[in-house]
Amino acid sequence: MISNGDFVRLSYTAKLESGEVIDTTSAEVAKKSGIFNENTKYEDIYAVVGEGHVLKGLDEELLGKEVGYKGEVKIPPAKAFGEYDPNKKDSFSITKFRERPEVGQRVRIGDKLGTVERIVGRRVIVDFNHPLAGKNIVFEYEIKEKLEKIEDKLRALFVIHTGVELKNLRVEGDKAVVEVPNETYLNQLFLIGRYRVVRDAFRLLNLKEIQIVEKFEKRAEEEKKVEERTEEQKEAQKTES
Repeated sequence: MISNGDFVRLSYTAKLESGEVIDTTSAEVAKKSGIFNENTKYEDIYAVVGEGHVLKGLDEELLGKEVGYKGEVKIPPAKAFGEYDPNKKDSFSITKFRERPEVGQRVRIGDKLGTVERIVGRRVIVDFNHPLAGKNIVFEYEIKEKLEKIEDKLRALFVIHTGVELKNLRVEGDKAVVEVPNETYLNQLFLIGRYRVVRDAFRLLNLKEIQIVEKFEKRAEEEKKVEERTEEQKEAQKTES
C-alpha cells in the first residue's frame, strides 16, 4: 500500500465541478478539452507522497492505495487552492505598470502574483487570490508505479524539481554520480532546482554525497567542421609553399 515517503508515478485529469478540464497529463484530453499548449509536456508526473508535490487533498487520497488503482476524488478549497478571501485585493495607480493592463491579466506586484479584476479611471484593482481559490477540484487519477530503486528515485527528484530527466546517473552505497549534458546548464530551472534535489536526496534517500558532473561531447557536425578547417589549412600551406 502507498504510504508517506513513497515515490510514485501518476497520471491525472483535474476538473472543476462543472466538468471544465483545468489540467491533465494527457495530450489527448488536453486537445479534446481545448486547453492544449504545445509548450507543455503531457506525461505522467512523479511525486513523493506527503511532500506536497501535488495538492494536499490528492496527496492524502493516495495513502493506503495500491499501484494500478484508478479513482476520482473531489478536493475542497482548503486542501486545493485555498478559500477565497475578499480582503486579498488592492488598488494601484495605472502608472505602476509598464504597459496598460487588461482585465483578467496576470500581473506581478513586488513578490505577489495577482489578476487584474477591474480598471476604474487610473486605478487598477488586483485580486491576489489564486484564480481557483474557493473552488472544489475533481481529480481523476491512476497510480502507475511505485519506485523502488534509489537510482529511479533520484532521477524522479530531478524531474520534480528541475523538469529535466537525466539518463546517466549511478548510485554506489551512499554516494551518487550524476552526468549532466552541458546544454542543461543553460536551463535556469535546472540551476535553481538542483539544490532542492540535493536537499531532498540527502533527507529522503539517505545519500551522503552527490557529484553533479557536467559532460561535454563533441558532436558529429562539429567534428566534420574541424576536419574541413584542417583540410583548408593544409591546402593553404601547400599553396604558400
